[in-house]
Amino acid sequence: MDALDFKTAFMYPFNRAVGMLNILWALIPIFGWFALGGFGVRLMQEFSKGQFSDLPKFSFVEDMKLGFMMFIKSLPFLIAYVIVISMVTALSTSIGGIIELLVNLFILPILAINFVNKETWISYFEFDVVKAVFSNVGDYLVAVVKSIALFLVYLVMCIILVGIPALAFTPYIFLADFYGKNVR
Repeated sequence: MDALDFKTAFMYPFNRAVGMLNILWALIPIFGWFALGGFGVRLMQEFSKGQFSDLPKFSFVEDMKLGFMMFIKSLPFLIAYVIVISMVTALSTSIGGIIELLVNLFILPILAINFVNKETWISYFEFDVVKAVFSNVGDYLVAVVKSIALFLVYLVMCIILVGIPALAFTPYIFLADFYGKNVR
């Protein structure tokens, strides 16, 4: 498979520009947030499959259900993560900070994408997927750098407001593409 190019990733949220208005659901507390979360799950699943043509259609009720269920399923991992990082940080603030940075850079993104693709709470604990990161560290770092660059471009575009939905819909596009090519 070819690598996802920057232009395709950049243009993705604009392929069906009216779909970017879905970000307005964020103005509805809790229900809108869950709906956007479910929509984000579906986007990540498409990215992992290499589908970058159009934003999918937004379905408020279905996306809200999916977002709520994924939130509930993520709680065991989030609780375990907070406990472990808090314990390490309590022993040494500087070492805890370094470990947290490394975990957030190399482990958490791939586990999150695995969780989104499999939709099971246990998939957050499938640490064997991390092998894909370390056996393809060069490709992974390129995906991280591209993700940061795309984030910065969209951040600048927030000045004219179109960057806001773009930031919401495509922050992990390169990492999901990496996952689709190296984990499956």
